[in-house]
Amino acid sequence: MAYGIEESQVSFRGDGRALEAYLAVPEGAGDGLPAVVVIQEIWGLEEHIRDVARRFAAEGYVALAPDLYTGEWNEKLTPERVARAMGFLRGASQEVQRDPEKLENALSEKPQEEKDAVMILRRLLTPEQRMAFARDLVGAVRYLQKRPEVDPGRIGSVGFCMGGGISADLAVVCPELAAAVIFYGQNPPLDRVPEINAPVLGIYGEEDKGITGAVPELERAMREAGKDFRYHVYPGAPHAFFNDTRPNYRKEAAEDAWRRTLEFFGETLGR
Repeated sequence: MAYGIEESQVSFRGDGRALEAYLAVPEGAGDGLPAVVVIQEIWGLEEHIRDVARRFAAEGYVALAPDLYTGEWNEKLTPERVARAMGFLRGASQEVQRDPEKLENALSEKPQEEKDAVMILRRLLTPEQRMAFARDLVGAVRYLQKRPEVDPGRIGSVGFCMGGGISADLAVVCPELAAAVIFYGQNPPLDRVPEINAPVLGIYGEEDKGITGAVPELERAMREAGKDFRYHVYPGAPHAFFNDTRPNYRKEAAEDAWRRTLEFFGETLGR
């Protein structure tokens, strides 16, 4: 059964700051529903992420998509600036990327807005910042727990790209999270895997070598800690193959990944 959707903008308290979010609620589904925190890519809370939230709502889940860039970051990290900053960092040597002084010199001729975007993006890509966002999203889980439509014991997370890594980190810092899905995101800190309570599903592309190559380490750490981790790698699929607004989209892999995600949440959260 596909449900109608009620949409609204809401806010919740993160780790020391207020965050805005997009909320999609299935109409007529009743109370005691499962819920999902939908975590953005590095591009921000774009229409694609809102669309994913609506897809979950149509399936009977309350879906909350937080805006991790709430505040001044939204001004400095427009999708266009993110794209330019990523292009700059990809073209810079590892030495330049790792040395703040050399990075500052390399940026000296760039407009200030591009300098700001590069420096913020560099920070965004660190494990420390992903974990800080995960701590913010504990507030998203707590917000959903208080919603009258939601069963507080049936809340999961799903994230894409940067958000995939944050979904994994959220499983580390939020013991009441009931399930987590990683779409081609970085591993959580392996030494903190024993803190994970939630079953975890990983979705990866074969051609996304930098991400997918590290998955066996996560699988081993989860197995040794007695945790539930299952994953699937799509042959020939690149990074971000699920995003149907980007060139890397692969329809067949994306549709199968959606099916696997719904089956996983159906098993772990119920519908």
